[in-house]
Amino acid sequence: MSADAQQDTDFDPTFHHYNFRRTSGQPRFFEDMILGEKFYMPSRTVTDAAFAAFQVISGDNHPSHYDMEFSRSKGWPDLQAHGLQMVALTAPGASDFVFVTGGAMMGFIEQSSKFLKPLYRGDTVYPAIKIAELVPQRNTGVMILESTVHNQRGELLMLGEQRFLVKRRTPAE
Repeated sequence: MSADAQQDTDFDPTFHHYNFRRTSGQPRFFEDMILGEKFYMPSRTVTDAAFAAFQVISGDNHPSHYDMEFSRSKGWPDLQAHGLQMVALTAPGASDFVFVTGGAMMGFIEQSSKFLKPLYRGDTVYPAIKIAELVPQRNTGVMILESTVHNQRGELLMLGEQRFLVKRRTPAE
């Protein structure tokens, strides 16, 4: 078969991105968001590779993240993840939330977190986000998400808040 004969006329590269086409066909606008709706990220075990990759990105060289003897001298059972590494685990794009909002999501505008317990190398994490508040504006709305990270023992490690700007279906008068 020639290369021309193998050409798929229905090929559309936009179907290879996380977008609203993979759900109902329409994004949910600000007015369509559901207070209390929760979105789960896949669980994952935090490995040496994850620690190394985050160190390269962050440039953070504190020994609590990379020096086992330092960690033991502090009485910790293992290396601790960076706080921002824990925050990154709650990126909404890592859940099916991205399918819900599609093109209505305009931007990430603010984030805050409280770190309640350390995340250690080898822990399995269970991140999630929940629509906690909706603040209407004229042409947009601010959607406030509560973010959480639990470990394999069910302990809450992080509680955070993320704010996103979302398009309104119809601007307010």
